[in-house]
Amino acid sequence: MLRTFRIGGIHPPENKLSAGKKITALAVPTQVVIPLSQHIGAPAQAVVKKGDTVKVGTLLGKAGGFVSANIHSSVSGKVNKIDDALDASGYKRPAVYIDVEGDEWEEQIDRSETLNKVCNLSSKEIITKIAEAGIVGLGGATFPTQVKLTPPPGTNAEILIINAAECEPYLTADHSLMMEKGAEILTGITILMKAINVKKAVIGIESNKPDAISLFKHMIVHFEGIEIMPLKVQYPQGGEKQLIDAVIGTQVKSGALPISVGAVVQNTGTAFAVYEAVQKNKPLIERVVTVTGKNVANPSNFLVRIGTPISSLIAAAGGIPENTEKIIGGGPMMGKALVSTEIPVTKGSSGVLLISNKEAVRKPMRNCIRCSKCITVCPMGLNPTLLMNTSEFRNWDLAEKNYIVDCIECGSCSYTCPANRPLLDYIRLGKGKVMGIIRARKS
Repeated sequence: MLRTFRIGGIHPPENKLSAGKKITALAVPTQVVIPLSQHIGAPAQAVVKKGDTVKVGTLLGKAGGFVSANIHSSVSGKVNKIDDALDASGYKRPAVYIDVEGDEWEEQIDRSETLNKVCNLSSKEIITKIAEAGIVGLGGATFPTQVKLTPPPGTNAEILIINAAECEPYLTADHSLMMEKGAEILTGITILMKAINVKKAVIGIESNKPDAISLFKHMIVHFEGIEIMPLKVQYPQGGEKQLIDAVIGTQVKSGALPISVGAVVQNTGTAFAVYEAVQKNKPLIERVVTVTGKNVANPSNFLVRIGTPISSLIAAAGGIPENTEKIIGGGPMMGKALVSTEIPVTKGSSGVLLISNKEAVRKPMRNCIRCSKCITVCPMGLNPTLLMNTSEFRNWDLAEKNYIVDCIECGSCSYTCPANRPLLDYIRLGKGKVMGIIRARKS
């Protein structure tokens, strides 16, 4: 019997329209806009100025603190300006605008396709290279990877868990990367194991990817200490705490980190980026992005330079269908509607979803019928209808007492609500407010 997490979960239609599509390298645009904040934590601080000439891999922004990440140029050319640019949430953030001239790379970057399996670096040296390369979690959270690989005092990693679930409907970026870069991903996993000094790694892959499961089971015979674990298809299995429960059968307590149960979780895309950083001296300057939708002419997986406008990806997939009502950055469950197609691709851009006017219409909200479906499906064991009420009526003390900050914003509650109540919308707002109150209290 396939394993999964024990609390809540749903199984929405998968709609993996781009599954099986080869990764296509997207043409370099004439200008890129590279935000200095593409990660959880402090924004990077610009180290270039208007008029500077840069190459692919040139450092643009230095990490602004311990929880931060370096930012590098994805193109070669001249810095046009450093100015604000809209991010995926519609807020203006500092960014570096670069006019593209040719495609010249920094000399230390190894651009060959040769697999380099041997890593003779120490744990500390590996983590340093990862930090220098600006690697962050590519599963969506964009947490700086070097921080995850540096457990707090008094804690020790016992197992590395690789998130290959890709449970979000429509998205296939990780799946396509696994099929085309399996050996590099596995090498990246061995490097991550060495970084945190563990002897065991488990790759959790949902059973709707039998080709990836078969391929990796065949390949791991050449890699010591790595196990493949097929998982039941269950959303949101890609959540850290849900994946840990599914893989090792241990639940992480409220407010605790995965390391509290000896686990470190990394995404498959992150493992590949770690391989390129450590073995090829390549910073995180591009990533695979799924562009999809039921009416999209050519749902695809593109290898995209960071800073490329979303409009370029949509054009490459056949353009915007006439009946498109909404464009989502990410998947339908956790993604957010984009305010413009000129928003740039960032390190956290996993997908672009085009939704028709019929699919995008919200049904009228009705009164809660006390069916408790939202409670049943919540993977964190919360009471979403109560948390919506506390947010609506600004009862922040009650919201905090009922663990609103534990919400992973998966959207399962809103998806299953027969009264069409915007549970996640209110909870997301309330969570942000309560987290601000907690930060102010601590300071």
